[in-house]
Amino acid sequence: MAKNEKLVESITSMDEDFAQWYTDIVKKAGLIEYTSVKGCMVIRPYGYAIWENMQRILDARFKELGHENVCMPMFIPESLLNKEKDHVKGFAPEVAWVTHGGSEKLEERLCVRPTSETLFCEHYANIVHSYRDLPKLYNQWVSVVRWEKTTRPFLRSREFLWQEGHTIHATAEEAIEETERMLNVYADFCEQSLAMPVVKGKKTESDKFAGAVSTYAIEALMHDGKALQAGTSHYFGDGFAKAFDITFTDQNNTVRTPHQTSWGVTTRLIGAIIMTHGDDNGLVLPPAVAPIQVVIIPVAQHKEGVLEKANELYNELKAAGIRVKLDDSEQSPGWKYSEYEMKGVPLRIEIGPRDIEEGHCVAVERHNRNKTFIPLGELVEKVNERLKAVHDGMYQKALENQERRTYACKSIDEINKALAEKGDGFVKAMWCGDEACEDKVKELTGAGSRCIPFEQENIDDKCVCCGKPAKCMVIWGKAY
Repeated sequence: MAKNEKLVESITSMDEDFAQWYTDIVKKAGLIEYTSVKGCMVIRPYGYAIWENMQRILDARFKELGHENVCMPMFIPESLLNKEKDHVKGFAPEVAWVTHGGSEKLEERLCVRPTSETLFCEHYANIVHSYRDLPKLYNQWVSVVRWEKTTRPFLRSREFLWQEGHTIHATAEEAIEETERMLNVYADFCEQSLAMPVVKGKKTESDKFAGAVSTYAIEALMHDGKALQAGTSHYFGDGFAKAFDITFTDQNNTVRTPHQTSWGVTTRLIGAIIMTHGDDNGLVLPPAVAPIQVVIIPVAQHKEGVLEKANELYNELKAAGIRVKLDDSEQSPGWKYSEYEMKGVPLRIEIGPRDIEEGHCVAVERHNRNKTFIPLGELVEKVNERLKAVHDGMYQKALENQERRTYACKSIDEINKALAEKGDGFVKAMWCGDEACEDKVKELTGAGSRCIPFEQENIDDKCVCCGKPAKCMVIWGKAY
C-alpha cells in the first residue's frame, strides 16, 4: 500500500469542506451520535475513552498539587446566581432554567449549572472562618449546560463535560500564583499529552471571564488556521468573596477577605485533537490519550502459528501496560488497516508467516505511515520508542503548521493581505490597549483578539489600528 493512498473514501476531504470533514470524522470514527435534544450528543465509548484518558492524566496532576475532588449540585437558585452582578450578566443569555418540580411551579427558578462559582462561594462562606481553613484547593468533574444557539460536536454543545477547579486563598499573591500555575499545567498537558502546541497569554479586558479580575488562556491553532481556546484560568481577586460575605480571621485576629481562582478545560479538547492532527483518512490520536495505543493485525492468520504469535505479542504488550488490541476477526487485513486508520490508533503491528520466520514484526505509524521492523525479542522497548516517535512527530507537524500560519503585521491592510493570500492563522500585531481599536480590528479583518501573549515581541511602535503608541503585542485570529 502506498504511503499516501487514501484508505477511507467515505470521509470528505478537509481541503474540500473542512466543516464536513470534521463532522464525518466524529460520526464515522464512532466518537458521537446525535440525539433528539438539539445541541446535545451521545459521547460513544470510543469518544468517552479519550476523555477518560485526559481525565486520568489531569486528575493525577491536580492531586500532585494538593487539589481535592468535590461535587457541587447541578441546580443554582436564581437569588444565588444574582449575587455577583458581572458574573450573572455574562452568563444570562446562555442559562437554562427549571421552573417546575413535577407539576408544581417552583417558588424560585433554578438555573441549570453553567459554571459553579456561586455554589463554591456559598460553600466557602460556611466552611472558611480562620486562616487555618485556607487554602481550599478544590476541583470537580461534572457536566454543565449553556444554551448555545449554534452547536457542533465537542466544540460547542449545550451540555458538555469539563473539570472546573476552584480555590480560595488568604492573599492575592497566593491566588495569582495558583492561577498561573494551573495555566502552565494545561499548557504542559496540551503539549506533552496531546502533542498540541499552544500560546499562553492573558485575555483582554473585554474578553475576560465574567466576574474575573484577569483571565489567562492557552490558544491552539487548528489545521485550517482557526484558533481554539484550549483552556482558561481566572483570578477573581476578592470580588466574589465580598459579594458572598466570605471572611476569615488571620494570625493577628484581623478579619480579612480571601482571594479566589477558577480554571477549567472541557471535552472541546477532543475537537482540538481532531482538528490539529486528523487527516483525510480519519483520526490521528496522540498515544497518551488514545484508547488503543497499538493494534495487532495478523496477516494470513489462517496459517499455522500466526494467531499464536499474535497472541504472544498481545500479552507481552498488555503486561507492559500498553493499551493494545488484537484484531483476529475474519475481516481482511486491508479492511482492518482502514478501520484502525479511521480510529487514529497511533501504531499498527503486522505479523505474518514471513515475519515470524525472520524474527520480527512490522510497525506502521499512523501519523505518517512510516514502517519499521521490530525484532520480536525487543518488542516492548521498541514499541515504546515508536510511540514516543509518534508523539514527537505529531507535535512537530502541528508546530510547523502553527509557525507557517503565524504572521507579523503592522497594519490592517497587512492583516487582510496575509489572511487572504496565506490563509487563516495567528496574527501578531501591536495594540494601544483601547477596546475600540480591538473591536475595529475584528470588524475590518474578521480576526479577534485571542490573547496578549506572555512572550512579547515589538512588531512595531504603533497600534495596528489607530497608529497611536502601542502598549503590547496581541495574537489575533478567527476562532471556533
